[in-house]
Amino acid sequence: MFQAGDKILYPMIGTCIIEAVEEKEILGENKLCYILNIPQARMKISVPKDNAVKLGLRQVVRPEILENVLTIFNLGDTDPIIFENQRYCKDVNKKRIKSGDIYKGIEIIRDLTRKGQRNKLGADDTNMLNNARQIFVSEVMEVKGLAQEQAVHLLDEALN
Repeated sequence: MFQAGDKILYPMIGTCIIEAVEEKEILGENKLCYILNIPQARMKISVPKDNAVKLGLRQVVRPEILENVLTIFNLGDTDPIIFENQRYCKDVNKKRIKSGDIYKGIEIIRDLTRKGQRNKLGADDTNMLNNARQIFVSEVMEVKGLAQEQAVHLLDEALN
């Protein structure tokens, strides 16, 4: 599926670089594992190859997809229940972020930003928004070759 050197997105974490594919012993079984370097967290983890799809690992998006995402950022309506029902909001956003889908990620950012413009966000919403922003910014940095500050600025411009 992936090879050493591939740049991927790990939902809930952000972009990673596959440093190697190695055989490791896990619970007495030898399994092929991706060795992931997570630059923004300054850490490395290993993920069994057969868990990659279940975890939502995917290639970083192509530049033309990112450009499309940046142009449609504010399009679409926010489900009004997100403003009224905290549990619903949390459940919907948890599914969105775990999907790893860039379009679902921008929905989180868009909707929670709109929610924050109406009322002060609670801790759960603030954490989800910050996490979704960090994941998106990490992908922008990787795809466009930007520094973090530039990627954050690009996101903020897309939101306005």
